[in-house]
Amino acid sequence: MFKRFKISPVTDNELIAKYKETSNNSYVGELFKRYSHLVFGVCMKYLKDTDNSKDAVMQIFEKLLTDLNKHKIDNFKSWLYSVSKNHCLMSIRNQQVQVSFQDTIKNNNSVMEMDYNLHLINEKEIELNNLEKAIEELNSNQKICIELFYLKEKCYQEVSEITGYSMNEVKSHIQNGKRNLKIILSQQNEKN
Repeated sequence: MFKRFKISPVTDNELIAKYKETSNNSYVGELFKRYSHLVFGVCMKYLKDTDNSKDAVMQIFEKLLTDLNKHKIDNFKSWLYSVSKNHCLMSIRNQQVQVSFQDTIKNNNSVMEMDYNLHLINEKEIELNNLEKAIEELNSNQKICIELFYLKEKCYQEVSEITGYSMNEVKSHIQNGKRNLKIILSQQNEKN
């Protein structure tokens, strides 16, 4: 009758290749069976909440359905760890921003305090504009690495794949870019 394809003895890279070739989600399902417990562990380490960690695991594997087609992955396990860690860090960052914003709104009972907070928001906007201008002043290598890593939230491996730079070059461009941004921003502050 029907010939059943056995997935288990296949390597991670073979599963990824088959998924890219066929778009059959069962290949990612096998990766889920192999690694969901490890991803859950990473999520628990950062999120420290069982329900949020379970949700994060599902979100990460859902995202894999598109990410696997975009990236060339040599070591799936370490790449998945980086993706999971980055997902958790972004989740934490988003929660902190949301909590901070909600606290700001909760604690504002008078118009005067609200005006003060609007002033703070305007200051943040000015800082962000200054940062955008400073990024534009970086050399092209540093600029693209900084934008991909911090603004597009890519991991070192992804930045390396997108730009064609080696991992060491990516790290160097990011480190030098951060140092140059600090210098440019301090020069902007002196002018103001």
